[in-house]
Amino acid sequence: MLVLAFDTATPAVTAALHDGERVLSESTTIDARRHGELLAPTVERVLAEAGVSLRDVTAVVAGSGPGPYTGLRVGLMTAQGLATTLGVPAYGICTLDAVAFGSGLDEPFLVATDARRKEVFWARYADRRTRLDGPSVVRPADVPVDGLPVVGAGAGLYPETLGQAHDPAYPYAGFLAALAAERIAAGTPLDQPHPVYLRRPDAVVPGTPKRVTA
Repeated sequence: MLVLAFDTATPAVTAALHDGERVLSESTTIDARRHGELLAPTVERVLAEAGVSLRDVTAVVAGSGPGPYTGLRVGLMTAQGLATTLGVPAYGICTLDAVAFGSGLDEPFLVATDARRKEVFWARYADRRTRLDGPSVVRPADVPVDGLPVVGAGAGLYPETLGQAHDPAYPYAGFLAALAAERIAAGTPLDQPHPVYLRRPDAVVPGTPKRVTA
C-alpha cells in the first residue's frame, strides 16, 4: 500500500505519503490564496523525500471539504486526474474527519474550521474516528458547544464563543493519509472524491436579460 493524500479545503496546502504502517513524508504550506500553484510542487516534494515514484502510488485521497469552492476543487480535480492517469482508485474523506483524527481524542468533541463570512464549518464526534453530526455551516454563536472541546482553526478565530482551540488547527495530510490507510486496510468503504459544498457558489450563471423598452 502506498497512499498519496492531500487537502486544499483550508489555508493549509498539505500532502503526505503513507505505506500502510507509517507516514513516509509530509509537507504543508499555509497559504489561502495559492492552492493551485502550491499543490503540485508539494506532491513532488513528498514523493522525492520518500524516494518513490508517482507510479508506485496505489491510492489517491483528497480532502473533500467542506471548504471554499476554489481551493477545494484544486485538490479534488488533482486527485481525479492522478488516479485516472495511474489507473488507481481515488477517494474523498471529509476534511473535518482528518482534523478529528489528528486530535487523538477518544472522547466527545467538536471540530470547527474557518468558513469565512464570519461563519465556521463544524461537526460533532464521539471520538477521533466517529462523526455523529455534520458537517454544517453556521455562525460561531450557533455552534452547540455544550462544554465540549473544540478542535481546529475555527475555535482559534472565535475563542470568546467556541473556547480554547485544541490542535490540530488544520487537516494535515499525514492525518488524512493515516485515516485513509486505516480504512482501506479494514475494508471500510470510502467515498468518491466529490466535494462537500455547504453553500451555493458566489458566481452564478446570469439570468435571461431583461427586455428594455423605449
